[in-house]
Amino acid sequence: MTGGPFRSMAKRVARSRADRVAVVRLDGPIGVAGMGRHGISTDGLEPVLKRAFGTEHVKAVVIVINSPGGSPAQSEYIAERIRQLSAEKGVPVLAFCEDIAASGGYWIACAADEIFAAHTSMIGSIGVVSSGFGLSDVLSRFGVQRRLYTAGDNKARLDTFSPERPEDVEWLKGLQNQLHEAFISWVRQRRGKKLNAPDDELFSGDVWVGGRAVEVGLIDAIGVMRSVIAERYPDAEITMIDAPKPLLARLLGGHVSVQDIAQNAVAGALGVFDRPITTELR
Repeated sequence: MTGGPFRSMAKRVARSRADRVAVVRLDGPIGVAGMGRHGISTDGLEPVLKRAFGTEHVKAVVIVINSPGGSPAQSEYIAERIRQLSAEKGVPVLAFCEDIAASGGYWIACAADEIFAAHTSMIGSIGVVSSGFGLSDVLSRFGVQRRLYTAGDNKARLDTFSPERPEDVEWLKGLQNQLHEAFISWVRQRRGKKLNAPDDELFSGDVWVGGRAVEVGLIDAIGVMRSVIAERYPDAEITMIDAPKPLLARLLGGHVSVQDIAQNAVAGALGVFDRPITTELR
């Protein structure tokens, strides 16, 4: 009669003492995701990372990455925070790249002590891209005047509705080069002697499929998360660390309303042509 409850209690105690591997998922663009929504950010990840590294009996923290990149600053902040927590807690970090870990996604992957990917994962894209629109001719065609007032000669560089100036393009290229050098420096710092290809190949902005990424040293091995964890930590339980959902999302059961979609569509339409040119790790 009493065996059942005692056995159940014993199992709960055993589980509470078991070694664990904490898993954090990073899905989507880094920084602003568009349409008025935010993507992966250091503020959003902070409580998740703290919970992961603070998990009882944690043997390792796994970062699962599926991201095409995005904000250079957010990529750097997130990677640095992972390194800080790893050093503070003395916990190793493993990164697993799924469909894609490119640009900012790869920057974050480099925060891990080891990087794994599937044979078909897309890895790398160590470069910088800037994008915008040139619509100065559209205004004149419709008889619309652009009225733009600034304090500072360079406040409206590369304005969407103004003619492009060669000096502004040169300024942008200089900015891109600085960001690119920072990216290259981070990859060299983290991957070191593992890199096995010329700089003009590794840092050209190209993307490699899993097997080739191993050959050039951008990742350590081909491996699927659960298989690698089972081999490295056979007695450990996998604990998924999920980001807390906002109150509205919890009330809606995770569903997005038609009104949300409409509001974001309007916000995106109003903002797309009147924002500064974007520079991203993609």
